[in-house]
Amino acid sequence: MISRDTTWVRQAGWNGRGQMFVFLLPCLGLLAVTPVLAADNALREPERRGRGIFYSHDEVPDVPLSIHVLKIERDRPDFEFHTTLSKGAAISLGTMTEQTKSLPPALGKPLAAINGDFWKDGRYDGDPEGLQIMRGELISAPGPRACFWIDTNGQPHATNVSSHLKVTWPNNTTTLLGLNEERTNNGAVLYTSAVGPSTRTKKGPELILERYAEGDWLPLHAGHTFTARVREVRDAGDSPVSSNTLVLSLSSPLQVPDVSTGAVLKISTDTTPDLRGVQSAIGGGPTLVREGKVANFTAPPVRHPRAAIGWNDKFYFFVVVDGRQPKLSLGISLQDLAAYMIKLGCEHALNLDGGGSATFWIYGNVMNSPCYGYERPMANALLLVQKPANQNPFLHSTVVNEPSSAGQE
Repeated sequence: MISRDTTWVRQAGWNGRGQMFVFLLPCLGLLAVTPVLAADNALREPERRGRGIFYSHDEVPDVPLSIHVLKIERDRPDFEFHTTLSKGAAISLGTMTEQTKSLPPALGKPLAAINGDFWKDGRYDGDPEGLQIMRGELISAPGPRACFWIDTNGQPHATNVSSHLKVTWPNNTTTLLGLNEERTNNGAVLYTSAVGPSTRTKKGPELILERYAEGDWLPLHAGHTFTARVREVRDAGDSPVSSNTLVLSLSSPLQVPDVSTGAVLKISTDTTPDLRGVQSAIGGGPTLVREGKVANFTAPPVRHPRAAIGWNDKFYFFVVVDGRQPKLSLGISLQDLAAYMIKLGCEHALNLDGGGSATFWIYGNVMNSPCYGYERPMANALLLVQKPANQNPFLHSTVVNEPSSAGQE
């Protein structure tokens, strides 16, 4: 039965003048549905147009739960999403605060951020498990999970993407490739400067590739075919990578044609669906909400810290649920998170990395309580950025200012 006892949910937010306010709302209390009911109450606060973003914080003492929500107007022409890497350009691990500071100033002002994809441990610590496109550059190939991406018409998607990254040899045979990741014992991987100054490989033949003629070249973009010439053939692994070269690394057991210096190869970066022209994409998964309905989950309902992005026709939503902290927040299951996103109004939603990575950043401040008690370094993040006004002379949207003061209960 649903309990009719009244509990109180603390709500906090910033108004259009950049000032924080705090208020209390009554809600119905029940362990399984309290987060959903809390979302109902949060949405009763009247909308204020022109503000662009609205932050709210739900506290549900009976569970307990601590949930952070950022609601973002989609019709702001000065808002756009960017993905980040550690220290700006290399696959490794870095805190969200470090990654937001690495955004080139010419792109605008970071307003908010949420953690991104899961990542792989080992020699390529910080290698995203799924797709990443950063400012149009293909950083990481798609994985088995769904990902978030925005098409050339500005429409968001939460879908699985298949990679058809391959090399075509001079004899017209082809070999499928990985991208900026650890090379398997019978695989081939293409490395760009996003991996760092060298491939970090051990042994195996590697081809240093340079631009051929006047065709497409770097940075690597999805949906293109690049023609490259072999500048050098190396056998010791750990080859250097520069901003103007690629390295094709081959495991010794892999059967490929003999290629010498001067040979011309073709590299294809096709995907399904076609991501040609996409500027921002980030991995995650699983999908939480499709067409306004909870997705099917095979995993049992287990509470963890979680992060998600969702949207409808008018708004995007960043959501982080704290967890693994009995006095503050136990965390939430994927099933309950999906229901929460629907109650917020999401037609679509995607789960992102959680656990110690679950981090909610606004105006330079981490607003949530990461479960380890500090910002854990992560592979990448998704940033909401306000573009400079000089990029659009017809822009008349309200400027989002940093909060000038904090409210008290």
